Amino acid sequence: MRSVFQEELDGVSQSLVDLSNMVSDSIHSATQALIEADLKIAEEVISNDEKIDLYQHDLDSRIIDIIARQQPVASDLRALVTALRMSADLERMGDLAHHIAKVTRLRHPEKVVPAELNDLVNHIGSVAENISRKIPTVIETRDTELALQLEKDDDEMDKLHRQLIGLLTNNTWKHGVEAAVDITLLGRYYERFADHAVSVSRRVYFLVTGTFANSTR
Repeated sequence: MRSVFQEELDGVSQSLVDLSNMVSDSIHSATQALIEADLKIAEEVISNDEKIDLYQHDLDSRIIDIIARQQPVASDLRALVTALRMSADLERMGDLAHHIAKVTRLRHPEKVVPAELNDLVNHIGSVAENISRKIPTVIETRDTELALQLEKDDDEMDKLHRQLIGLLTNNTWKHGVEAAVDITLLGRYYERFADHAVSVSRRVYFLVTGTFANSTR
């Protein structure tokens, strides 16, 4: 019975890894669509969000079923409850990539990002993707040092977000209110994407140590 239960726990962990990879692919494609004003890629991101949602709902159902059948205690229960919370964070990351793609679709065939902001927004997208690409390793290895590294990566995201907002509020902004609103929303979507990735890493840290990651900073 224990070996079957362990296989189920391993299956949950693998599903979280799979979900992490799905949302990383989504943010990569969403950024590409945004920078290139590529409607086809944007539509793919929007369509794939439904697959992410269904995958997450199935995972949550499996976790709840395992808890009901196995009635786990101690570390096993903590692992399953933590998995539920991580899946919610990952699903939200998929939603945020979806939101970015919808902005691209809304403004197509025009580009959302003014040419002089291309490099900055592309950098923001790369940082978001790089953060999310570390999540599968954190989940698989339960590497607490890598989990803490995501906190530092998020500091870079926060710095870039502040830089973006600074450009929008500068007197030299010449692209109007509509473009400013679009860029403000995009900056917020990327920032929140990174925040949810950090939340996943914090949950892994808590699972391993029993303490919250932010208490170590």
